[in-house]
Amino acid sequence: MRFDITLLMVASVIFGSTSVSPAHAQNSASQSSSGPAVAGVCLLSREAIFANAKIGKAASARLKQLSDQAQAELDGERKPIDADVQAFRSQAASLSPDQRQAREQALSQRVQTMQAHAATVTKQVEATRVKVLARIAQDAQPVINSVYQSKGCGLLLDRNVVLGGNMSNDLTAVVVQGVDAKVTTISFDLEAPPAGNNTRSSP
Repeated sequence: MRFDITLLMVASVIFGSTSVSPAHAQNSASQSSSGPAVAGVCLLSREAIFANAKIGKAASARLKQLSDQAQAELDGERKPIDADVQAFRSQAASLSPDQRQAREQALSQRVQTMQAHAATVTKQVEATRVKVLARIAQDAQPVINSVYQSKGCGLLLDRNVVLGGNMSNDLTAVVVQGVDAKVTTISFDLEAPPAGNNTRSSP
């Protein structure tokens, strides 16, 4: 029996979805494309900013730390339930029908409580992820605006939806540098569960 937080790997999935540096991605795309640069059309990958900016890496590490701590807590709560389940299985044959039913109901309630707690923690991790992404986006937006204006852009497209062409107007690497110059770290804790939500299993 195991209750895992389904979002334990959000740090790598969300913050690390782009494993290569934005500069390398830009160069690779440029080498495989042809045609003139389209004046005024610029490209940007927000995912690459989150993955490669120092604040994004710091957020990824912190979120994983919080997720690991929460998982360890859940594992600690699960162990006595596992032990009692094994004890019940070994003793079931010697118990009366009423005793078996009572033990089964008690164990079932504890399992349900544990599952509810795990679901709550998963929601806490997700709420934390969303809040942190919003904070990073807030820090990045002025940099994006500044680079956009300095490069004479008239239209900004998501780099990830471009199938091909001249990628020389990719702003991602410059934006990452600008964000790094502005902020490099971030601190936060796991978001609190909803008020009145008490799903911890009994010891």
